[in-house]
Amino acid sequence: MSFHIQRLDTFGGHRDSVFTLLLSGQPGHFFSAGADGQVADWDMARPDLGSLVAQIPASVYALARDPASGLLWVGQNYEGLQFIDPVARTVAGSLQLTTAAIFDIQLYGQTAFVALADGVVVVLDVPTRSVRKYLKASDKSARCVAINPVEREVAIGYSDHRIRLFDLNTFDLKQTLEGPTNSVFALTYSPDFRHMLAGGRDAHLRSWDVEASYRSDADIVAHMYTINHMAYSPDGLWLATVSMDKTIKIWEADSLRLRKVVDRARHGGHSTSVNKVLWLSNTQFATASDDRTVVVWAIDGF
Repeated sequence: MSFHIQRLDTFGGHRDSVFTLLLSGQPGHFFSAGADGQVADWDMARPDLGSLVAQIPASVYALARDPASGLLWVGQNYEGLQFIDPVARTVAGSLQLTTAAIFDIQLYGQTAFVALADGVVVVLDVPTRSVRKYLKASDKSARCVAINPVEREVAIGYSDHRIRLFDLNTFDLKQTLEGPTNSVFALTYSPDFRHMLAGGRDAHLRSWDVEASYRSDADIVAHMYTINHMAYSPDGLWLATVSMDKTIKIWEADSLRLRKVVDRARHGGHSTSVNKVLWLSNTQFATASDDRTVVVWAIDGF
């Protein structure tokens, strides 16, 4: 059955590229951040009323939210982490963690994984914000992190074209996966954790069978240029990929069959690289771009 993509709203206000999006703890709201250092709070019902949560004195590639404290973890490139209270809009602390760029922050329970441009992944204790471990498996950038609680593993994609799997408890290196021919920028596990998907600079969408010791089971030429990010819809029906080629693609999650290409000519899509995708519901998602905007889309008619 065919379906349609509708552009619902455009959220403008950033003065430079928008790199990251994050769900808020407040229903109907999400955060964005990017090269201008602004962390913005958006109300989907009022796209004209974005509000500034924090002004970071550096570009921001990564955001995370601690559900226990409600604090935002902001990757302040070249300065470390800043912790922001998004309600009071105050700085609740900072951690001079690195002088490198921070490409990803993933929280799982009381553990945080922070991926750095110098190849280090810092493992932090969330409540105390203290360092538990430095994972140094490559001299090239650690770009993305995905967590599999079923197998108790954390997967990390690097700019040395490899994906490394670490034990979620001991942080020991368990396995190194080859396949990508360039930097790995995006990693995710399927909702049932039976497959791990990756994308990156070689524009291929790859899948591995987790239960078969990560045997490769798909290799698709998915985009013309770099895949910057990917995410599954909450109900697990769809996979969205976004790319430097300015397009958004929607795939059937189970079969990886391409169902829709969202571009500028046909849908009023982004005019430059699309950097991040965030599902807001089973049928609505937001995308962030170098064109300084965030766009919210809706799937209908399937």
